[in-house]
Amino acid sequence: MSFRPSSSLSYPNSLKEININSVITLLKRADQLKEISDTAVLDIELLLSHALDVDRAWLKTWPEHEVLSEQLKGFEELFARRLTGEPIAFIIGSQGFWSLDLKVTPQTLIPRPETELLVETALYLKLPADCRTLDLGTGTGAIALALAKERPNWQVTAVDSEPAAVKLAELNSHYCQIDNVMVYQSDWFSQVPLLGRLSNYHLIVSNPPYIEIDDPHLTQGDVRFEPASALVSGLDGLDDLREVISNSIKYLDPLGWLLVEHGYRQGSAVRELFKAAGFINIETKTDFNELERITLGCLPEAG
Repeated sequence: MSFRPSSSLSYPNSLKEININSVITLLKRADQLKEISDTAVLDIELLLSHALDVDRAWLKTWPEHEVLSEQLKGFEELFARRLTGEPIAFIIGSQGFWSLDLKVTPQTLIPRPETELLVETALYLKLPADCRTLDLGTGTGAIALALAKERPNWQVTAVDSEPAAVKLAELNSHYCQIDNVMVYQSDWFSQVPLLGRLSNYHLIVSNPPYIEIDDPHLTQGDVRFEPASALVSGLDGLDDLREVISNSIKYLDPLGWLLVEHGYRQGSAVRELFKAAGFINIETKTDFNELERITLGCLPEAG
Protein backbone atom coordinates (compact mmCIF):
# COMPACT_ATOMS: atom_id res chain seq x y z
CA MET A 1 0.00 0.00 0.00
CA SER A 2 1.50 3.29 -1.08
CA PHE A 3 -0.66 5.94 0.61
CA ARG A 4 0.72 7.66 3.70
CA PRO A 5 -0.45 10.76 5.58
CA SER A 6 1.46 13.99 5.07
CA SER A 7 3.88 14.85 7.83
CA SER A 8 2.37 18.36 7.91
CA LEU A 9 -1.08 17.07 8.95
CA SER A 10 -2.23 17.94 12.46
CA TYR A 11 -4.78 15.87 14.32
CA PRO A 12 -7.57 17.12 16.59
CA ASN A 13 -7.47 16.49 20.31
CA SER A 14 -11.11 15.48 20.65
CA LEU A 15 -13.71 13.72 18.55
CA LYS A 16 -15.78 16.94 18.52
CA GLU A 17 -13.17 18.49 16.23
CA ILE A 18 -13.07 15.61 13.76
CA ASN A 19 -13.91 16.53 10.19
CA ILE A 20 -17.08 15.08 8.67
CA ASN A 21 -14.89 13.36 6.05
CA SER A 22 -12.49 11.81 8.53
CA VAL A 23 -11.76 8.08 8.49
CA ILE A 24 -13.54 7.48 11.79
CA THR A 25 -16.67 9.30 10.63
CA LEU A 26 -16.84 7.38 7.37
CA LEU A 27 -16.36 4.09 9.19
CA LYS A 28 -19.47 4.85 11.27
CA ARG A 29 -21.52 4.53 8.08
CA ALA A 30 -21.37 0.80 8.64
CA ASP A 31 -24.73 1.30 10.38
CA GLN A 32 -26.29 1.97 6.97
CA LEU A 33 -25.21 -1.47 5.75
CA LYS A 34 -26.56 -3.54 8.63
CA GLU A 35 -29.86 -4.31 6.91
CA ILE A 36 -28.14 -5.83 3.87
CA SER A 37 -24.99 -7.35 5.41
CA ASP A 38 -24.06 -9.49 8.40
CA THR A 39 -20.52 -8.10 8.17
CA ALA A 40 -21.26 -4.38 7.93
CA VAL A 41 -18.18 -3.25 9.88
CA LEU A 42 -15.84 -5.41 7.81
CA ASP A 43 -17.57 -4.23 4.61
CA ILE A 44 -17.06 -0.55 5.33
CA GLU A 45 -13.42 -1.13 6.28
CA LEU A 46 -12.77 -2.99 3.03
CA LEU A 47 -14.48 -0.30 0.94
CA LEU A 48 -12.65 2.57 2.60
CA SER A 49 -9.24 0.87 2.58
CA HIS A 50 -9.75 0.10 -1.13
CA ALA A 51 -10.69 3.73 -1.89
CA LEU A 52 -7.64 5.03 -0.01
CA ASP A 53 -5.28 2.27 -1.18
CA VAL A 54 -4.32 1.39 2.39
CA ASP A 55 -4.81 -1.69 4.54
CA ARG A 56 -7.38 -2.01 7.32
CA ALA A 57 -4.76 -1.61 10.03
CA TRP A 58 -3.94 1.84 8.62
CA LEU A 59 -7.54 2.94 9.17
CA LYS A 60 -7.27 2.10 12.86
CA THR A 61 -3.90 3.84 13.15
CA TRP A 62 -5.11 7.09 11.53
CA PRO A 63 -8.82 7.37 12.46
CA GLU A 64 -8.81 11.19 12.38
CA HIS A 65 -7.22 11.52 8.96
CA GLU A 66 -9.29 13.66 6.58
CA VAL A 67 -10.13 11.90 3.32
CA LEU A 68 -9.34 13.96 0.23
CA SER A 69 -12.17 14.93 -2.12
CA GLU A 70 -11.16 12.60 -4.97
CA GLN A 71 -10.77 9.70 -2.59
CA LEU A 72 -14.09 10.54 -0.98
CA LYS A 73 -15.76 10.50 -4.39
CA GLY A 74 -14.34 7.05 -5.07
CA PHE A 75 -15.50 5.79 -1.68
CA GLU A 76 -19.02 7.13 -2.22
CA GLU A 77 -19.25 5.29 -5.54
CA LEU A 78 -18.17 2.03 -3.92
CA PHE A 79 -20.52 2.58 -0.98
CA ALA A 80 -23.49 3.20 -3.27
CA ARG A 81 -22.83 -0.11 -5.04
CA ARG A 82 -22.76 -1.97 -1.73
CA LEU A 83 -26.07 -0.38 -0.73
CA THR A 84 -27.66 -2.13 -3.71
CA GLY A 85 -26.43 -5.46 -2.32
CA GLU A 86 -23.57 -5.96 -4.77
CA PRO A 87 -20.96 -8.25 -3.19
CA ILE A 88 -17.86 -6.65 -1.73
CA ALA A 89 -15.67 -9.02 -3.73
CA PHE A 90 -17.06 -7.75 -7.03
CA ILE A 91 -16.80 -4.12 -5.92
CA ILE A 92 -13.13 -4.27 -4.93
CA GLY A 93 -12.24 -7.04 -7.40
CA SER A 94 -10.68 -9.48 -4.96
CA GLN A 95 -11.47 -12.04 -2.28
CA GLY A 96 -9.34 -13.75 0.32
CA PHE A 97 -9.32 -17.56 0.29
CA TRP A 98 -7.07 -19.83 2.34
CA SER A 99 -3.78 -17.87 2.34
CA LEU A 100 -4.40 -16.32 -1.08
CA ASP A 101 -5.75 -13.01 -2.33
CA LEU A 102 -7.67 -13.87 -5.49
CA LYS A 103 -8.94 -11.68 -8.29
CA VAL A 104 -12.68 -12.13 -8.86
CA THR A 105 -15.13 -11.07 -11.55
CA PRO A 106 -18.92 -11.32 -11.94
CA GLN A 107 -18.33 -14.22 -14.37
CA THR A 108 -17.32 -16.58 -11.55
CA LEU A 109 -18.53 -17.72 -8.15
CA ILE A 110 -17.05 -15.82 -5.20
CA PRO A 111 -14.80 -18.15 -3.14
CA ARG A 112 -16.34 -18.75 0.27
CA PRO A 113 -14.80 -19.67 3.65
CA GLU A 114 -16.83 -22.90 3.81
CA THR A 115 -14.95 -24.24 0.80
CA GLU A 116 -11.67 -24.07 2.73
CA LEU A 117 -12.89 -27.23 4.49
CA LEU A 118 -12.43 -29.11 1.20
CA VAL A 119 -8.85 -27.86 0.93
CA GLU A 120 -8.10 -28.70 4.55
CA THR A 121 -9.54 -32.22 4.19
CA ALA A 122 -7.60 -32.92 0.99
CA LEU A 123 -4.33 -31.90 2.65
CA TYR A 124 -4.88 -34.42 5.47
CA LEU A 125 -5.28 -37.37 3.11
CA LYS A 126 -2.44 -39.84 2.58
CA LEU A 127 -1.49 -39.03 -0.99
CA PRO A 128 1.71 -39.41 -3.05
CA ALA A 129 4.30 -36.67 -2.83
CA ASP A 130 3.76 -35.96 -6.54
CA CYS A 131 -0.03 -36.29 -6.31
CA ARG A 132 -1.86 -35.82 -9.62
CA THR A 133 -4.85 -33.61 -8.80
CA LEU A 134 -7.83 -32.51 -10.89
CA ASP A 135 -10.08 -29.59 -9.91
CA LEU A 136 -13.40 -29.65 -11.80
CA GLY A 137 -15.23 -26.34 -12.29
CA THR A 138 -12.34 -24.32 -10.92
CA GLY A 139 -13.88 -20.83 -11.27
CA THR A 140 -11.35 -18.39 -9.81
CA GLY A 141 -8.95 -21.30 -9.30
CA ALA A 142 -9.35 -21.08 -5.52
CA ILE A 143 -9.23 -24.78 -4.62
CA ALA A 144 -6.56 -25.73 -7.16
CA LEU A 145 -4.31 -22.83 -6.23
CA ALA A 146 -4.66 -23.36 -2.48
CA LEU A 147 -3.70 -27.03 -2.85
CA ALA A 148 -0.86 -26.21 -5.25
CA LYS A 149 0.58 -23.59 -2.91
CA GLU A 150 0.54 -25.96 0.06
CA ARG A 151 1.93 -28.86 -1.99
CA PRO A 152 4.44 -27.48 -4.55
CA ASN A 153 5.32 -31.00 -5.75
CA TRP A 154 1.74 -31.84 -6.67
CA GLN A 155 0.73 -31.77 -10.35
CA VAL A 156 -2.54 -29.83 -10.32
CA THR A 157 -4.89 -29.54 -13.29
CA ALA A 158 -7.86 -27.17 -13.16
CA VAL A 159 -10.70 -27.07 -15.69
CA ASP A 160 -13.81 -24.99 -16.24
CA SER A 161 -16.40 -24.85 -19.00
CA GLU A 162 -16.39 -21.03 -19.11
CA PRO A 163 -13.56 -19.30 -21.03
CA ALA A 164 -13.76 -16.29 -18.68
CA ALA A 165 -13.18 -18.56 -15.69
CA VAL A 166 -10.20 -20.24 -17.36
CA LYS A 167 -8.66 -16.85 -18.06
CA LEU A 168 -9.26 -15.69 -14.49
CA ALA A 169 -7.80 -18.87 -12.94
CA GLU A 170 -4.70 -18.45 -15.10
CA LEU A 171 -4.45 -14.80 -14.02
CA ASN A 172 -4.70 -15.80 -10.35
CA SER A 173 -2.03 -18.44 -10.87
CA HIS A 174 0.38 -15.78 -12.14
CA TYR A 175 -0.76 -13.23 -9.56
CA CYS A 176 -0.16 -15.69 -6.69
CA GLN A 177 3.11 -16.89 -8.28
CA ILE A 178 2.03 -20.54 -8.31
CA ASP A 179 3.53 -22.51 -11.18
CA ASN A 180 2.39 -26.11 -10.60
CA VAL A 181 -1.17 -25.60 -11.90
CA MET A 182 -2.30 -26.13 -15.50
CA VAL A 183 -5.66 -24.59 -16.46
CA TYR A 184 -7.75 -25.35 -19.53
CA GLN A 185 -11.33 -25.36 -20.76
CA SER A 186 -13.46 -28.46 -20.31
CA ASP A 187 -17.14 -29.10 -19.58
CA TRP A 188 -16.50 -31.38 -16.61
CA PHE A 189 -14.59 -34.38 -18.04
CA SER A 190 -15.30 -33.70 -21.73
CA GLN A 191 -11.73 -32.56 -22.55
CA VAL A 192 -9.93 -34.45 -19.77
CA PRO A 193 -7.86 -37.30 -21.25
CA LEU A 194 -7.99 -40.77 -19.79
CA LEU A 195 -4.39 -41.48 -18.80
CA GLY A 196 -4.77 -45.16 -18.05
CA ARG A 197 -5.80 -46.98 -14.91
CA LEU A 198 -2.39 -46.65 -13.25
CA SER A 199 -1.68 -43.11 -14.47
CA ASN A 200 -4.92 -41.38 -13.58
CA TYR A 201 -5.48 -38.81 -10.86
CA HIS A 202 -4.80 -39.54 -7.23
CA LEU A 203 -7.24 -36.82 -6.20
CA ILE A 204 -10.27 -35.17 -7.81
CA VAL A 205 -11.90 -32.18 -6.13
CA SER A 206 -14.93 -30.14 -7.10
CA ASN A 207 -17.24 -27.43 -5.84
CA PRO A 208 -19.94 -27.80 -8.51
CA PRO A 209 -23.28 -25.97 -8.74
CA TYR A 210 -25.68 -27.57 -6.24
CA ILE A 211 -28.64 -25.21 -5.72
CA GLU A 212 -32.17 -26.20 -6.75
CA ILE A 213 -33.49 -24.23 -9.71
CA ASP A 214 -36.43 -22.84 -7.68
CA ASP A 215 -34.52 -22.11 -4.47
CA PRO A 216 -35.77 -18.75 -3.09
CA HIS A 217 -32.24 -17.86 -1.91
CA LEU A 218 -31.30 -17.21 -5.55
CA THR A 219 -33.16 -13.89 -5.30
CA GLN A 220 -31.45 -12.85 -2.06
CA GLY A 221 -28.07 -11.52 -0.99
CA ASP A 222 -24.81 -11.89 -2.91
CA VAL A 223 -25.96 -14.76 -5.13
CA ARG A 224 -28.22 -12.37 -7.08
CA PHE A 225 -25.05 -11.00 -8.66
CA GLU A 226 -23.30 -14.32 -9.33
CA PRO A 227 -23.69 -16.37 -12.54
CA ALA A 228 -26.56 -18.86 -12.35
CA SER A 229 -24.43 -21.41 -14.23
CA ALA A 230 -22.12 -21.57 -11.19
CA LEU A 231 -25.00 -22.01 -8.75
CA VAL A 232 -27.97 -23.92 -10.18
CA SER A 233 -28.04 -27.64 -10.98
CA GLY A 234 -31.48 -28.94 -11.87
CA LEU A 235 -34.66 -29.47 -9.87
CA ASP A 236 -32.93 -31.11 -6.90
CA GLY A 237 -29.55 -29.39 -7.21
CA LEU A 238 -27.79 -32.71 -7.82
CA ASP A 239 -27.43 -32.85 -11.63
CA ASP A 240 -23.77 -31.79 -11.71
CA LEU A 241 -22.88 -33.80 -8.61
CA ARG A 242 -24.29 -36.91 -10.30
CA GLU A 243 -22.08 -36.30 -13.34
CA VAL A 244 -18.94 -35.59 -11.33
CA ILE A 245 -19.36 -38.57 -8.99
CA SER A 246 -20.37 -41.15 -11.59
CA ASN A 247 -17.62 -40.23 -14.06
CA SER A 248 -14.80 -39.74 -11.55
CA ILE A 249 -14.26 -43.49 -11.20
CA LYS A 250 -12.88 -43.64 -14.76
CA TYR A 251 -10.33 -40.91 -14.05
CA LEU A 252 -9.09 -41.94 -10.61
CA ASP A 253 -6.12 -44.12 -9.79
CA PRO A 254 -6.75 -47.18 -7.60
CA LEU A 255 -7.17 -45.87 -4.03
CA GLY A 256 -7.73 -42.39 -5.50
CA TRP A 257 -9.95 -39.94 -3.64
CA LEU A 258 -12.90 -37.77 -4.70
CA LEU A 259 -13.93 -34.74 -2.61
CA VAL A 260 -16.99 -32.64 -3.44
CA GLU A 261 -18.74 -29.71 -1.82
CA HIS A 262 -22.55 -29.81 -1.63
CA GLY A 263 -25.55 -28.21 0.06
CA TYR A 264 -26.12 -28.72 3.76
CA ARG A 265 -29.26 -30.79 3.13
CA GLN A 266 -27.69 -32.98 0.42
CA GLY A 267 -25.27 -35.06 2.49
CA SER A 268 -27.40 -38.22 2.55
CA ALA A 269 -28.15 -38.08 -1.18
CA VAL A 270 -24.50 -37.47 -2.06
CA ARG A 271 -23.33 -40.37 0.08
CA GLU A 272 -25.75 -42.62 -1.81
CA LEU A 273 -24.31 -41.37 -5.12
CA PHE A 274 -20.79 -42.20 -3.90
CA LYS A 275 -21.90 -45.66 -2.83
CA ALA A 276 -23.68 -46.36 -6.13
CA ALA A 277 -20.55 -45.33 -8.06
CA GLY A 278 -18.41 -47.84 -6.16
CA PHE A 279 -16.57 -45.63 -3.68
CA ILE A 280 -15.57 -46.86 -0.22
CA ASN A 281 -14.57 -45.09 3.02
CA ILE A 282 -17.33 -42.57 2.34
CA GLU A 283 -17.57 -39.73 4.85
CA THR A 284 -19.33 -36.37 5.12
CA LYS A 285 -17.72 -33.51 7.04
CA THR A 286 -19.41 -30.49 8.60
CA ASP A 287 -18.30 -26.87 8.26
CA PHE A 288 -17.75 -24.31 11.06
CA ASN A 289 -21.54 -23.89 11.31
CA GLU A 290 -21.90 -27.65 11.92
CA LEU A 291 -23.64 -28.08 8.56
CA GLU A 292 -22.85 -30.98 6.24
CA ARG A 293 -20.62 -29.42 3.58
CA ILE A 294 -18.29 -31.89 1.85
CA THR A 295 -18.33 -35.61 1.14
CA LEU A 296 -15.34 -37.75 0.24
CA GLY A 297 -14.66 -41.32 -0.72
CA CYS A 298 -11.93 -43.42 -2.33
CA LEU A 299 -11.80 -46.17 -4.89
CA PRO A 300 -10.98 -49.70 -3.76
CA GLU A 301 -7.59 -51.12 -4.55
CA ALA A 302 -7.33 -52.66 -8.03
CA GLY A 303 -8.16 -56.36 -7.99
